[in-house]
Amino acid sequence: MATPPNDLPSEVDVHFVKSLVDQGETFLLLDCRTNEEYAIARIEGSQLIPMSELATRMEELQDHVDRRIVVYCHLGGRSHQVTQWLRQQGFSGAQNMLGGIDAWAVEIDPQLRRY
Repeated sequence: MATPPNDLPSEVDVHFVKSLVDQGETFLLLDCRTNEEYAIARIEGSQLIPMSELATRMEELQDHVDRRIVVYCHLGGRSHQVTQWLRQQGFSGAQNMLGGIDAWAVEIDPQLRRY
């Protein structure tokens, strides 16, 4: 049985996220980096909404208000801020991916370009 979103921890590591992907779990993988960073490297299946555009693009997230949203950035700082903000907006299933795409490249997908 799935954990209700309001019981989800606010942070998860890259191995946990990879296990969600491998298990076919339905969740939103939200990339909050810039368009330029997204062009350099991205995790397959992620949706880009830059941190600077989030407040004006909230309608794109409404279908996920009661679901898991894993947020990532380059190293984890911006995604931590976005996760906390989303939780304050009622997205209790928002989770920060610790270490960001850099940790993903090191620990999960060494073929992914690092910057």
